[in-house]
Amino acid sequence: MKEDDEEFEPGSEEFIPPEEQPGRPRRSDEDLTSEIENRQPRKLDEKEVQVIGVYEHQEQGLLPPGFSPPAFVLLRDKQGRQVLIFIDRSVAFAISLALEDKAADRPLTHDLLKNLADRLGCKIERVTIDDLWQDTYYARLSVSVNGNSMEIDARPSDAIALALRAKAPIYMAEYVLENASITEET
Repeated sequence: MKEDDEEFEPGSEEFIPPEEQPGRPRRSDEDLTSEIENRQPRKLDEKEVQVIGVYEHQEQGLLPPGFSPPAFVLLRDKQGRQVLIFIDRSVAFAISLALEDKAADRPLTHDLLKNLADRLGCKIERVTIDDLWQDTYYARLSVSVNGNSMEIDARPSDAIALALRAKAPIYMAEYVLENASITEET
């Protein structure tokens, strides 16, 4: 989500690897965990959000011929603030199925993860969308196994698809809500 009103042209911005981005901690080659799992806990002032739906972006003229419009998931908190997160079309389909309380003929990836968690005695407690950095959202999946709680780095879209299947609540940090919420006119 750009703060200014200029249109985004794919390929117009130079990719900077996370380890070279200003303000981001550098990782050593021995560090195999993601940077989000290494962050220090902080007060997030989390607010519960609901998944309103999954939609296709309909704005014409921005995509080259042959490209499908991007999909996004729309979230809303109890104050009416809305956040949209652009997502992969396959995850959009998985979220749509979960919202409609339907299943595919064969288990999709998120169904498989939910089935695996259930069989291993892992409870999906919640999802927290806790950061927004350079137009990228970050999330953590909170799970418990045999009374031990842990948090796992996840893409928000995957975490949402899994939370909907597990009937787990979804939270968003106030910082993210403040910086990413949109109005209905947007």
